[in-house]
Amino acid sequence: MQQALPYRNFLPAVIGNSPTATSSSTGGVAAISDAASVKKLVEENAVAVFARRGCCMCHVVKLLLHGHGVSPAIFDVDDQNEGDVADELSKIIGASGNSAAPKFPAVFVGGELFGGLEDIMGAHISGELVPRLREARALWL
Repeated sequence: MQQALPYRNFLPAVIGNSPTATSSSTGGVAAISDAASVKKLVEENAVAVFARRGCCMCHVVKLLLHGHGVSPAIFDVDDQNEGDVADELSKIIGASGNSAAPKFPAVFVGGELFGGLEDIMGAHISGELVPRLREARALWL
């Protein structure tokens, strides 16, 4: 009888205790180690998605963006460092307090926080998503 492999065997590798950042544009794995690197990752990519591992909402956002032909930089956040990454992201967007902290998935388009699943789906349904992606140069057609 065949036995299924555990899901955790298919997750990206973790470097040290930091979350991994899997960028589809570079095809590699990089570590998010400090505030400067989180900010740099947001600024250098047209579309950046910060997602929790195994989150179904994060998966839907990734599929929607890939369906439009966008190759977002996808950054998988560990459970251990989720709070630290959320704090750094809230510093980037200028939020204060826990109520304004970005929730995962956090999608950045053109270096600015676009929102989460509800914002992406709302923009997709209203037809505002594709022009915004073109403006950020994530889409060429």
